[in-house]
Amino acid sequence: MSATSQNHFTAKEVNPLASLDEWEDDLLKRYPDPEQIAASKSTDEYRNYEEPARDTVREFYRLNHTYQTYDFVQQKRADYLQFDKKKMPVWDAFQFLNQLVDDSDPDTDLDQFQHLLQTAEAIRRDGHPDWMVCVGLLHDMGKVLCLFGEPQWAVVGDTFPVGCSYSDKIVYPEFFKNNPDYSNERYNTKLGVYKPNCGLRNVTMSWGHDEYVYNIAKDSLPEEGLYMLRYHSFYPWHKEGAYDYLLDEHDRNMLKWVKLFNPYDLYSKNPTPPDWKVLRPYYEDLVAKYLPSELKF
Repeated sequence: MSATSQNHFTAKEVNPLASLDEWEDDLLKRYPDPEQIAASKSTDEYRNYEEPARDTVREFYRLNHTYQTYDFVQQKRADYLQFDKKKMPVWDAFQFLNQLVDDSDPDTDLDQFQHLLQTAEAIRRDGHPDWMVCVGLLHDMGKVLCLFGEPQWAVVGDTFPVGCSYSDKIVYPEFFKNNPDYSNERYNTKLGVYKPNCGLRNVTMSWGHDEYVYNIAKDSLPEEGLYMLRYHSFYPWHKEGAYDYLLDEHDRNMLKWVKLFNPYDLYSKNPTPPDWKVLRPYYEDLVAKYLPSELKF
């Protein structure tokens, strides 16, 4: 199915999850953190959600694995990486992201910006470089794709390479049999369209908020931070060790930075809202240091 035919999807196919956080809840179940990062919650408590309907998560991944073809991704890249959808000051962009209202988050009632601020503050509290704090503040900005009408399965979800065979380390790998690329001889071999150890920079990833925010920020942050943005949802790699045959030495050197960021992404939520009045001067200076005055989407 082509990228241009998404308007033929039913409402349930566009939004199979009650909220984007159902994907994150599923990550917490798969990858519980051995250490506590959020000051107000123990790690075990993150696993004590009222069980979300497992069929919605399965349906999300069925759709994701069915429709994220190599051609679909190329069409999305051609469409969104022109950055001709919207242009706005950085702080307006955060307010735009806050239009993603989520009434069913089992973890906290905080808005999208407060989630990002908590991630950034957890990073800052642990004394990491300020560019990494900026990564924490920015890392979910790509979810604005939902506000441009993209289906959930083209915004969130574990990411994976397209254009080659699918690893069995990807969650719900059985659903890939529905993907046209699964039986396409160009794409269904181990390497597919790639060369051995070609490096992730030469690999096309499934489309979503990681790739989008990376491209938004790629001229603004250090390489280590860009890897955090681009691959924070690539769990088959940084959690499961898959796709080693596509990696080059640069990827292997960068892996530690993606691993460093991941716990802050997953475990920094707590129900206490950050005090924005106190924090605002620091973050205004931080954003001015690393980001352009306007962001293009």
